[in-house]
Amino acid sequence: MYPAHLVAPMKEELTSVGFKELTTPQEVDDFFANQKGTAVVVINSVCGCAAGTMRPGVKMSLELTENKPDELYTVFAGFDIDATQRVREYIPMPPSSPSIAIFKDGELVHFVERHHIEGRSAQIIGTHLAAVYDEVCVA
Repeated sequence: MYPAHLVAPMKEELTSVGFKELTTPQEVDDFFANQKGTAVVVINSVCGCAAGTMRPGVKMSLELTENKPDELYTVFAGFDIDATQRVREYIPMPPSSPSIAIFKDGELVHFVERHHIEGRSAQIIGTHLAAVYDEVCVA
């Protein structure tokens, strides 16, 4: 497990723009039991692609669209270990960190895996997510 002082600024990059942390399996289960509308769940990570492009791209995506998700959540792989594992149980894809999952009424509707993040710019990630929001985050 990574030390708290190391991950704190990486967590803050998302919490400072409205993401809520899921830190326990119970919080994850409560979220999914009541999930209505659209939600983004970011599986955050200490890796370079999370820092260099994923987190900036996610933040940028919220600025690029008026069709924002109803809810924003994050877990931190390698730190919130049990919560991250529980989130992964709701995603019918191989584990991937970092990654970005978009849910609508509790159903996974879009998933951005690590290999879609690595080697791409924050602008590409942000534009891609904004386009997804424009498609799924409308009433």
